[in-house]
Amino acid sequence: MKIIVYAGSEFLTGDEVAAALLDYSESLGAAHAAHIVEIPVREPDGSTITATFLVGPASQIVVKDAPLTGAEISAPEVVAQLKSLTREQRPVMRMASDPREGLNWGEEF
Repeated sequence: MKIIVYAGSEFLTGDEVAAALLDYSESLGAAHAAHIVEIPVREPDGSTITATFLVGPASQIVVKDAPLTGAEISAPEVVAQLKSLTREQRPVMRMASDPREGLNWGEEF
């Protein structure tokens, strides 16, 4: 489990959720963009609620280890969405398997 420290408050969530939130926040910062995201967090009474975060270039997020209190928060759909949003901020260039692929210099190879 991880504790997210954000805007003077602490939020307990799962390891994968916290890592995905940090990755997405970093990618938004690099793109000079901001976005609102929702993640599951555990309340002191043990219930799980949704917390809403504004993340982007000005976000000051700290994640620290927390003692495991109850079951790990698992939110594969939230993690998948955050990873998808992160990939959108970090486009990947495909390398051609044939170095001549895509080149059009007016010559025949």
